[in-house]
Amino acid sequence: MASLSRALRVAAACPRWSPARGLGLRPPTRAASPTAEKSVPYQQTLKDAQDPSAVARGPSRPLPSTANVVVIGGGSLGCQTLYHLAKLGVSGAVLLERERLTSGTTWHTAGLLWQLRPSDVEVELLAHTRRVVSRELEEETGLHTGWIQNGGLFIASNRQRLDEYKRLMSLGKAYGVESHVLSPAETKALYPLMNVDDLYGTLHVPHDGTVDPAGTCTALARAATARGAQVIENCPVTGIRVRTDDFGARRVTAVETEHGSIQTPCVVNCAGVWASAVGRMAGVKVPLVAMHHAYVVTERIEGIQNMPNVRDHDASVYLRLQGDALSVGGYEANPIFWEEVSDKFAFGLFDLDWDVFTQHIEGAINRVPVLEKTGIKSTVCGPESFTPDHKPLMGEAPELRGFFLGCGFNSAGMMLGGGCGQELAHWIVHGRPEKDMHSYDIRRFHQSLTDNQLLRRVPP
Repeated sequence: MASLSRALRVAAACPRWSPARGLGLRPPTRAASPTAEKSVPYQQTLKDAQDPSAVARGPSRPLPSTANVVVIGGGSLGCQTLYHLAKLGVSGAVLLERERLTSGTTWHTAGLLWQLRPSDVEVELLAHTRRVVSRELEEETGLHTGWIQNGGLFIASNRQRLDEYKRLMSLGKAYGVESHVLSPAETKALYPLMNVDDLYGTLHVPHDGTVDPAGTCTALARAATARGAQVIENCPVTGIRVRTDDFGARRVTAVETEHGSIQTPCVVNCAGVWASAVGRMAGVKVPLVAMHHAYVVTERIEGIQNMPNVRDHDASVYLRLQGDALSVGGYEANPIFWEEVSDKFAFGLFDLDWDVFTQHIEGAINRVPVLEKTGIKSTVCGPESFTPDHKPLMGEAPELRGFFLGCGFNSAGMMLGGGCGQELAHWIVHGRPEKDMHSYDIRRFHQSLTDNQLLRRVPP
C-alpha cells in the first residue's frame, strides 16, 4: 500500500501518476457507472441493499395523484425537509428520489458535524442538526443514526486564527456550546500524535462529532412516513408544469415523472448536484456548479483511537476519526469541474486526481507526522455542489411561485441539514423562515448573475 509521503513524492515527480495504478491500490469506481462497493468512513451503509442492476426500475410505491408539497431529492436536505414538514403537520408531503436515498452525494460524505461557525444563525442551525441526529430521531424511531461524539479540534497556526477561535468560544458560550482554547502543551496532551511546534493554540469542542449519512436518512424517512409523508424511490422527475395566473405570476402546478404526474402547488428542489437540471425544468436558474470533492482513508494508526476530529482552516485540511484510522480531506484549491452532470450517476465515484489532492497530504503530514509512513487504504472522490459565495441556496425562487430551493450546500449538507430543513419547512408553511436566513436566500443573486457559466469567474 502507498503511504501518504510516497504519494506526495511520486505525484510531484510524475504529475499524471496515480497510486491506484502504480502501487496496487484498489482503484475507485469511475463516474460512468454506479458502484455497489463503497469505501466510506462509516460501518452502516447501504451496501446491504440489492445490487443496483437488480433493483426494479418501477417506483417503490404508487404515485399519489396530488400532494401539498413535493420534495425532489433523497439526500440529507431532502430527507430533513420532508421530516420537518411532517413535524409541522403538513399532510400529503411526498419525496421523490430518482434512485435510492443518499445515492447522489450524501452516501459518500464524511459526515462531520462542527458546532461552531462565525455566524450566530449558523450556530443555531448546527445545534438543531445535532439535536435531531444525536437524540430526537432515535427517540422517535428506535433507529441509531450513527452519531459518534468524539469532539472537534480547530487548529490555530497564527495569532489571527487564535483570536478568531477565541471569538468563536465567546459566541459558543452565548448559545450553550461548550468549548475551550488550549495551549500547544494542552493540545499535545489531548492529541499525542499531533505536531504542535508551529501552533499558537487550538479550540476544543468536546461535543462535536460525526454522523452516518445512510443511518440518518433512513431514520428521517421512517419518522416522516410515520407522520403521513411518503418516500418514493426509483422515480426520476422529468418535468415541472407551471401556469401563469391572472396577475402574470408563474406558479407551479404539477411534477411529471417517468411513472405519472403529481398535481401540487409546491416543489422543493433538494437535488444537490442535479439541482440546476431540476431548475431548468421549471425555467429557474440555479447558481451552483458541480465539482470533484475527495478524501482518502488511511490504514490503521496505533494510538489514534478516540481522538477528536481535526480542522486546520489555514492548511485547508481535516482529519476525521474513523475507528483506528483517519479520513483526510479538505477543500481543493484547484478543483476539477464536473462538466457534464449525468442523470444516470448513482452511488458512483471518480478517479482521484493526485495533483489536486497533494495540498491535503502536505497539511496532514505536517499536523500528524505519523501519517508520513501510514498506508492509504482507499480513496473517495465524488461529486459535490458549490456556490459562488460558499453559502447554500434556499427559499422561493423569485421567478416562480411555489418553487423552493434547498441545495448548494458546499459539502456541509449533513451538518447544516437539520437546521436548514427546519427553516425551509417553516418558510414553506408560514411564508418566511423563523431565523434571519438572508445570507442563504436565493434572492441575494440577481437573475443576471445566476448563469452557471459566470460562476467560475466569481472569487470564493
